[in-house]
Amino acid sequence: MKSKSNLSNNICVVYTHHKLGDLIWQLPYMKAISEHHKVRIDLILRESTQAKKILQDLKYIKIINYNNFRKGIFYWFDVIKLIKIFRNYNYSHVYILDKVNKPALAAKMCGIKNIIGPGIGNQKKWLSCKKFLNENDKKLNYSEQSKKLLKINNIKLNDPFPSLEVNIENFNEQNRDLLVDGNKIAFGVDSFEDYKMWYEENFIDLANMLYKKNFFDYVYLICGPKKSYIAKKIISLSKKDYFIDCSTKDLSGVITAIMNSNFYVGNNSGPLNLSSALGIKTFGLIANDAVSELKYSKINFIVPDDYKDNTWIRNRENMKTLTTQKVYNTLIERINK
Repeated sequence: MKSKSNLSNNICVVYTHHKLGDLIWQLPYMKAISEHHKVRIDLILRESTQAKKILQDLKYIKIINYNNFRKGIFYWFDVIKLIKIFRNYNYSHVYILDKVNKPALAAKMCGIKNIIGPGIGNQKKWLSCKKFLNENDKKLNYSEQSKKLLKINNIKLNDPFPSLEVNIENFNEQNRDLLVDGNKIAFGVDSFEDYKMWYEENFIDLANMLYKKNFFDYVYLICGPKKSYIAKKIISLSKKDYFIDCSTKDLSGVITAIMNSNFYVGNNSGPLNLSSALGIKTFGLIANDAVSELKYSKINFIVPDDYKDNTWIRNRENMKTLTTQKVYNTLIERINK
């Protein structure tokens, strides 16, 4: 464990959201903070992000600590844990990239001189900065909020696009069972929200069409363990042996599959953003979300013919408006560009 430091700039960045995609979208802002202070930064994140696995090779990150940011009876347990972390690492600055009170309160109780956050709601009571986001900024997505937070604190953002570096050899070593011979592609078949998911039958039909054109020998099915039934349904209905079920894998396995794929096609989810950040050619299947929210992204969006941006539809049935033929035609057009 790192001992207390007398460094004038000892920087911690806190981000409390649990979704992988949301964390990836914050990477440019974390990097900007590191570049602003000209030091590597520490992070405090939720354990569910598996950040210690996926961010370990980023040169601007030094140490990652976990806190689960719970509510109710566990609120003060987590505050006490944050206090212990802050005191142990003797931070000069704590940046909070969302509007929660807990880390701001803990930093204040530790006497940290520089506590910077968006200041929406009650959080501003615990911050040291004098400029805050306003209440209307709650309507902005998390990425836009962080962008504005940096701007009002005179921190330059050099590149708004998320980028992730990994030592793939380490990941390959842990997931040798995924390293089959032949051409591979990846399908991201689930999402945290069901209404964002393309139907299993569509993925089956798309695979059949691509296989006939010799685009792959195997397809990795990227799917979380809680929705493993989706991958299993695709395999069962298709009766094909070219699908590889990755639903039992942690993020090291997901990254192994993605990095060994020629391209990725999937729902709006964490692995979609992960694939894009890893530099893999990535196609996002969007019908019920606003693609404008993902404008700082290298994702190739595939949308229905009558799609209208800045609309949010919470009905999975609407995903059927994105036809298999449209997805196939777009892939054929863009894959080799």
